[in-house]
Amino acid sequence: MIALLSLAVWLYLAFAHGRFWRSGPELPPAEPLAAPDVDVIVPARDEAETIGPVIASLLAQRYAGRFRVILVDDGSTDGTAEAAGRAPGLTTITAPAKPAGWSGKLWALRQGIAAGQAPVLLFTDADIVHDPRHLAALMARLEQPGADLVSEMVRLNCESLAERALVPAFVYFFQMLYPFARVNDPAARVAAAAGGTVLIRRAALERIGGIESIRGALIDDVTLARAVKRGGAVYLGHSGLAASIRPYRGAGDIWRMIARTAFTQLRHSAALLAATLAGLALVWWAPPLEALFAHGWRRWAGAAACALAAASFQPTLRRYRLNPAWALALPLVAGFYMAATVGSALEHWFGGGARWKSRSYG
Repeated sequence: MIALLSLAVWLYLAFAHGRFWRSGPELPPAEPLAAPDVDVIVPARDEAETIGPVIASLLAQRYAGRFRVILVDDGSTDGTAEAAGRAPGLTTITAPAKPAGWSGKLWALRQGIAAGQAPVLLFTDADIVHDPRHLAALMARLEQPGADLVSEMVRLNCESLAERALVPAFVYFFQMLYPFARVNDPAARVAAAAGGTVLIRRAALERIGGIESIRGALIDDVTLARAVKRGGAVYLGHSGLAASIRPYRGAGDIWRMIARTAFTQLRHSAALLAATLAGLALVWWAPPLEALFAHGWRRWAGAAACALAAASFQPTLRRYRLNPAWALALPLVAGFYMAATVGSALEHWFGGGARWKSRSYG
């Protein structure tokens, strides 16, 4: 029964789960019909390594309207503000001490939102460089068809061995969890965003009660998209015009990225953790075990499920220009993500909660 169940799950994922595996859509370069003013807000805490080229790429945007880049220095100790420089069009502000109940990123965004008045806001992380056409392309999609929020999964760094093994799978699992086609369907309840690039109408943000309404969210991008989609349209796609330059030099860096919010995603529920681990074992471990060690129809069912899994990963591997054979490592990679999720739960129970940027969220 396990062999049949795992095959049935893969048949559903491959053919009835919003075509999550397509690794699309991707925003093309485009010019908007109108060009409203934009406040570009960059929250940054100890980002001296990456902030220089990020700010330079934002100031170089070829956008017909007016835009201002607002860097919010959130208590950096490494000279982030100095590394950003002092160029025309850049405003640097220092965030006051974060009060209890706020996540650090959302508190920094609040300062940037309050410092501007533009009708459109672009939230972007301090490790993302932008093609000069990016802001215009985002605005064009905000307008046609009309949306309240446009977000993109930017291309992540994929150079080190750890990145090649684990980063494409991160994108693939995100697509599986939030099929982009369903996110973009106004009739579907699925909502998500990728926090590295979020273009949002100020009116839509005010409609949901401002950034204050999600002040404590650690998974702030998805929480924001859910709130916005209750009263408007959202769009989520991939980006060919923006890329993260944050390096993940070893597996430990990626482990910490996952563990920061994995148990939060499960609402800190031991029951959901157990169910998730069981489900992942059924999806990722049962098929290869059946294909290798079972006999008869069980072996064929396991092999068929393995083939569907490997085929579904190929578009993501092509996006990252990796060898198709990396798909064979998916069961091991899934095991890494499962272990990091367990580590996230243990940190919550025994270690005082999630930690990020030298802050603890109990």
